[in-house]
Amino acid sequence: MERYIKQKNEEMISLLEKIVNIDSGTYIKKGVDRIGTILSEKYKELGFEIVVDKQEEYGNHLIIQHKEAVNPKIILVAHMDTVFPKGTADERPFHIDGNRAYGPGVVDMKGSQVELLYAIKALKEKNDKSYQNVQIILNGDEEIGSITSRSLIEKHAKGKEYALIMEPARKDGSLVSARKGGGRFTLTVEGIAAHSGIEPEKGRSAIEELAHKIIQLHELNDHESGITVNVGIIEGGSSVNTISPHAVAEVDIRISKAKQADQVRKEIEEICSHTDVPGTKVEVSGEITRLPMEKNEQTKELLAIIKKVGKEVGVEVKDTFTGGGSDASYTSAAGVATIDGLGPVGGDPHSENEYLELDTLTERTHMLAKIIQRLSREYNKENK
Repeated sequence: MERYIKQKNEEMISLLEKIVNIDSGTYIKKGVDRIGTILSEKYKELGFEIVVDKQEEYGNHLIIQHKEAVNPKIILVAHMDTVFPKGTADERPFHIDGNRAYGPGVVDMKGSQVELLYAIKALKEKNDKSYQNVQIILNGDEEIGSITSRSLIEKHAKGKEYALIMEPARKDGSLVSARKGGGRFTLTVEGIAAHSGIEPEKGRSAIEELAHKIIQLHELNDHESGITVNVGIIEGGSSVNTISPHAVAEVDIRISKAKQADQVRKEIEEICSHTDVPGTKVEVSGEITRLPMEKNEQTKELLAIIKKVGKEVGVEVKDTFTGGGSDASYTSAAGVATIDGLGPVGGDPHSENEYLELDTLTERTHMLAKIIQRLSREYNKENK
């Protein structure tokens, strides 16, 4: 397989260039769907069937498995959307400098799409039928929390033994064995407007009340326990000489253990159940949308298998914990052994400096193909 993949290196880079040069930010449905169409045709050529989960606002999601697949036990998840606005691909298209490829979404995660496709191609070329043991979910809204694809991922995760999530590997090549979960909350404060010079005593400042709430929310931070609370956006007021009648705060929450979800939610609700400025009102909305991906025993067992495969193909597999969220949270919460970060190595995602280490594209493709092969054999051995 390794020889075949290396022979396909130029072809892989050509496909990478093609899809990087298509704007596919989450809110660019046409672009995400174009990526989906290109990849669908590639998989159809390999005998795979595509079910399109159509979306009105965001890109369509794809469920892909071989026409001869029966109850596949490996689910692979890879998103097609990026964070970049329309026009980014024209402003800074795909280009190569030394061993690095650059462009919007090159590593997060268009490189992973190429890797996944060619890992399946390699298995087909070898006539290794473990490609029949995979179900692939390509979603179009991961960068905004998979708000329409979450239920799809959770549905198809049921009954699976292993979940391989195709987010890029870390800069040092590490896979991801644990991630924080989290969610978003919105605080809306209503006050009473009044002229700040003529009759300030009649006013009740929504901004002042929000200031109290921000301090109280930030006191929930407990970095040792892995709880992060950040008020990232605030808005309020109507003019500089008016007691503010309205204020809003957007709050980002991160947790490292599932049991912290209810704890943090209740603490936020308690903070918002009373006011510090008499005459104001506070409403809170939102939820914890992603439970954390915890490094449990089944994940450790899957990681051990992957490390053995890595050693066989010449890759020292390391793993790490990260505060960022991904679709790994959904498969993990569904009780499926999950490892993330199986894409190629790169860095600076979501920025104009985003890059992919080109030599890792073929390396990680070979490793992924061997992982799929090994996991299929492990499952078949255990269930004979």
